[in-house]
Amino acid sequence: MKNTDSYRSYLASPYQSIKHSTYFQSYDHFFSQYRDKEITFVEVGVLGGGSLFMWRDYFGPKARIIGIDFNPNAKKWEDEGFEIFIGSQSDEEFWADFVEKVGGIDILLDDGGHTYEQQIVTTECVLASINDGGLLLVEDTHTSYMDGFGPRSKSFIEYVKTRIDAVNQRFAKFSDKPSERRIWSIEIVESMVAFKVRKDASKMISEPTVNHGKDDLAADFRYADNPSLQIFKKLQTKFAFMEQVPFARQAAIFVRNKIANKKFSAGKYFR
Repeated sequence: MKNTDSYRSYLASPYQSIKHSTYFQSYDHFFSQYRDKEITFVEVGVLGGGSLFMWRDYFGPKARIIGIDFNPNAKKWEDEGFEIFIGSQSDEEFWADFVEKVGGIDILLDDGGHTYEQQIVTTECVLASINDGGLLLVEDTHTSYMDGFGPRSKSFIEYVKTRIDAVNQRFAKFSDKPSERRIWSIEIVESMVAFKVRKDASKMISEPTVNHGKDDLAADFRYADNPSLQIFKKLQTKFAFMEQVPFARQAAIFVRNKIANKKFSAGKYFR
């Protein structure tokens, strides 16, 4: 912690800021590439103003630092050269007005109220405005495992799981399913979730490719640890013409799943 640039900037702030000790290495990991560049950095949650000065010191004079808070008293920090917007982060209309006025965002750090609704609405309303190569970082996500922040079944982490599913649904065989293309990748560290934006990669169409190397006709051993499934796959290949019979494909999928599920022995890792 003490050897991180973000921690040094944290100590240099003239006003109080409260951060967990594990956060600084994560800040450096996610933000170091943006230092000393002309970026737009937005932080949700101004409170006592200390983190605004922290981020100004960390990113350098080229950065545009914007703070968002529900407390109108936060407007006083405009006298220090920061841009301040007053509004609720769970208000979709506030975000629509905000992104129209501010434009593209390189980094948004959500250190606001930490309720599930606030975190989810913020993510959904801002993702499309994150510049290519930028990111949205939600912190204090440990509230997803605590009471008093919303229905646990609709926690922010449960929402993140839906985004993980949607990112993976970009795979070629799932092209008929709705997928997530606003996000290139999702990275999780303790108490933080980062949504990274890389538009060329997230918009790429998934399709199988084969290089021009020599095929040595190696046997496929992927089912060797499940002899029953291996036999079934051989029979399925042999009787491939049965695919044309009504409901034969659905029946084959049912049988294959039964065989695979019966052999499954990794359940202990889900406890």
